[in-house]
Amino acid sequence: MKTVLTIAGSDCSGGAGIQADLKTMLANGVYGMSAVTALTAQNTTGVYGIMEVTPEFLASQLDCVFTDIRPDAVKTGMVSSSGLIRVIGEKLKEYHAEHLVTDPVMVSTSGSRLLQEEAMETLRNVLLPMAQVITPNIPEAEVLAEMEIRSREDMEGAAEKIWKAYGCAVLCKGGHNLNDANDLLYDGREYTWFEGKRIETANTHGTGCTLSSAIASNLAKGMELKEAVRRAKNYISGALAAGLNLGKGSGPMDHGFAIEGEYPVTPR
Repeated sequence: MKTVLTIAGSDCSGGAGIQADLKTMLANGVYGMSAVTALTAQNTTGVYGIMEVTPEFLASQLDCVFTDIRPDAVKTGMVSSSGLIRVIGEKLKEYHAEHLVTDPVMVSTSGSRLLQEEAMETLRNVLLPMAQVITPNIPEAEVLAEMEIRSREDMEGAAEKIWKAYGCAVLCKGGHNLNDANDLLYDGREYTWFEGKRIETANTHGTGCTLSSAIASNLAKGMELKEAVRRAKNYISGALAAGLNLGKGSGPMDHGFAIEGEYPVTPR
């Protein structure tokens, strides 16, 4: 059984963060592990408090995972400060981690800022160049590419600028009133569009976490990047279409959408 590590914040409401990551990994047939960067007090309506772990404690978590159950892929999500980002970079290099999927989380779906201003340059210099693929949404891609994105052509231009700057593949996610649910993957050689049908739902809490975790799960299972993204997009579309309306706000995706009938409990 393949293994995947998520390095991200905890969501007490269960719809985003490491909780969403672990549920996604389970549904996609891999064994999930987590290194927690922060505790958050949040639900579908917003983020009401953040308490970071220390860099030393994050390093200890990563040591414990890599020296016992080595991950076949790694996904990073909410990492809000420079100290934590530097520790992640050091440990991923130390253990020669493979298949890094970085979700450059800057702002939550509900609009809460999750990345400190001082951490932006560290994210750019340390984590993004290590990634196999990064998964920015439109506002995040605008920040990373330092340009406005208003069209399909703009998405292609931004993806190319990000690839040139950091040397990693880019999955620029549609939405935010642009291109509906059409996502663009650029790997430095070709543009691949993943066309999707917009699903009218308020249950969007944790969608970014879920998509990046599904991609990491597929890469761990040996899929090529384009196939990993295609399968992950199918998974998230199914989860959105079948989403339970549990909360007063955007509503967490708090149930599994099974892939291939696999429900792992422990790694083999």
